[in-house]
Amino acid sequence: MRHRFTGSIMIAAMLSLVPLPAPAQTPGIPRMPDGRPNLQGIWQVLNTAAWDIQDHSARVGVPAGQGVVIGNEIPYQPWALAKKHENFAARETADPETKGYTPGVPRMMYMPFPFQIFQTPGQMNIAFEYARGIRVIHTDGTPHPRGPLNWWVGDSRGRWDGDTFVVDVVHFTDQTWFDRAGNFHSEALHLVERYTLDGPDHLRYNVTIEDPKVFTRPWQMNMLFYRRKEPGVRVLDYEPFLLMTEEQAARERGKAAN
Repeated sequence: MRHRFTGSIMIAAMLSLVPLPAPAQTPGIPRMPDGRPNLQGIWQVLNTAAWDIQDHSARVGVPAGQGVVIGNEIPYQPWALAKKHENFAARETADPETKGYTPGVPRMMYMPFPFQIFQTPGQMNIAFEYARGIRVIHTDGTPHPRGPLNWWVGDSRGRWDGDTFVVDVVHFTDQTWFDRAGNFHSEALHLVERYTLDGPDHLRYNVTIEDPKVFTRPWQMNMLFYRRKEPGVRVLDYEPFLLMTEEQAARERGKAAN
């Protein structure tokens, strides 16, 4: 028994010296010097989720569109479904985005405007054309700050799962919607975003939504971002406040400050 036990130890020691195979990598995608997928560039959606994340017919000012909700069902609690219908009826003025507020996360990811990703070892930063929005996604392993905290874009902490960039987002305000159709959430919103390159020019975005105050279970959205490749393309400025009258802008800025 002693010799068999000793032999087992020797075999285990020898196996520990054998290098493990590297994780499988997605072929044909750009990579950073550290081997991680390179997500940098200017991206944009080609869908109508900013108006309605579910299947919908055309309405005045709203193009028809196929939904991005997996299964096309949002599992609202009964009271929340009634609230969603109220929001829809008043959507032209009740949607916080119509007041020039930041759309929040995840909606700012699928507004019909381009955004640019900047990737460094410790952070992933995203600059948005709409309202000059900025997202900072920390990738240095630091945890979320302790709450309760309420921020328009939440607090984002990212990590890599193979070739997929995974972002955990918490600490939201309840003052943003998912779309113009009145789909909403509470301050208890929790997101898990997954960014995966489907080739060099297509970035798949999958997000799991959890909010026990509003929904009966978690649900998901899935869509593609497309790389903008025209020569000289860049993110410009679209500032909603600047498109309002001075009186409107002052009133809405005052509301946002409060």
